[in-house]
Amino acid sequence: MAKAPKIAKAQGRSVTEWIGKTPDAKIPDRVLLRILRRFDHVCQLTFVKIVPGITPEFDHVKRLEDGGEHRESNLVPVMPSAHKTKSALEMGRQAKADAIAKRSYGMKKPAKPISSPGFAKSAKPPRIEKQQLPPRAMFR
Repeated sequence: MAKAPKIAKAQGRSVTEWIGKTPDAKIPDRVLLRILRRFDHVCQLTFVKIVPGITPEFDHVKRLEDGGEHRESNLVPVMPSAHKTKSALEMGRQAKADAIAKRSYGMKKPAKPISSPGFAKSAKPPRIEKQQLPPRAMFR
């Protein structure tokens, strides 16, 4: 059996790396504190110091949807507002990629083309009465 990987604490002895049993397993507080100390309390998206009073969030470096693991070495501390923005961008990109894939495999039909009423009918211009031309001289 292979040995579990070790992670160096910010100070002190090395400890066994925490790995979640499931992708939605709660991360223990001791592990969160270890991650925060490893990155010196700095948000890894904005590089702003996370001061006491602000509850940091922890982001997966490689998303779980992309094959990342729910483990200590794949987590970084981030500011809540930056995490929300990053997650929204990632979800938007993923939704677009899924829509393209579904369309290419015929799972989703293209949206009905936009139908418009067309151009408004213009009023007919008033008819101009033609005047009779003067007679033409036959010979000059």
